[in-house]
Amino acid sequence: MNQIKIFIITAFVVLSTIGCAQQDQSKSYTMDQFKEKLKNDKELIVLDVRTPEELAGSKIENAINIPVQVLEQRISELKPYKNKEIVVICKTQNRSAVAVDILEKNGYKAKNVLGGMSVFYQK
Repeated sequence: MNQIKIFIITAFVVLSTIGCAQQDQSKSYTMDQFKEKLKNDKELIVLDVRTPEELAGSKIENAINIPVQVLEQRISELKPYKNKEIVVICKTQNRSAVAVDILEKNGYKAKNVLGGMSVFYQK
């Protein structure tokens, strides 16, 4: 019985590691890259896909807030930025990755921020 538990735990750890390692880096910015863009690119379009409740006290100045849950219904609000790259952020990068897929499916150029806001204030 212990061997089965060890096998299951080992398989979970290996599969989790492989899944994280395979994230498409061409669709992402590291936190350092994102902070550099925030500092130097005054025309940077940032889309925060967290809920309004999550924004309290941790909002990026001038970021557009459209929660990922309603992004497809509200995507027309981003039409002025159709020819620009949109940098997408959320709390941990999971929803921003989903949002990038939605945006790309609708003809937008987008990248998510690795680690999300949970890393933003750590660095």
